[in-house]
Amino acid sequence: MSEIKFTKTHEWVKFLDETTAYIGITDYAQKELGDVVYIRLPEVGETLAKGQAFTDVESVKAVSEIFSPFDGTISEVNEKLDSAPELINQAPYDNWIIKAEGITNISDLLDEQQYNTNSH
Repeated sequence: MSEIKFTKTHEWVKFLDETTAYIGITDYAQKELGDVVYIRLPEVGETLAKGQAFTDVESVKAVSEIFSPFDGTISEVNEKLDSAPELINQAPYDNWIIKAEGITNISDLLDEQQYNTNSH
């Protein structure tokens, strides 16, 4: 299940198993943002609600909220981004923001073709 799924709001999801996944922002999103200068990392244990912002990313252009693609709980945050937020620009699909567990409500995730066709 390592295939990456996408949201219409430009987050990517990489499942580790049926109820655990990493979330990051897409290449399109990081290009639109420009140089990322800060990512507010959420707290481990926070509850995720589908469609609700769980953090924000600050770039030289703007601050953008990052939305949860499903319900679940944050089990890990990518501490590397605290001191090196530019990793999101350098390799957006290798640098996840959070790891989530107990995931439910995933029915409207897009595959890569759907994402590329419908989202930008």
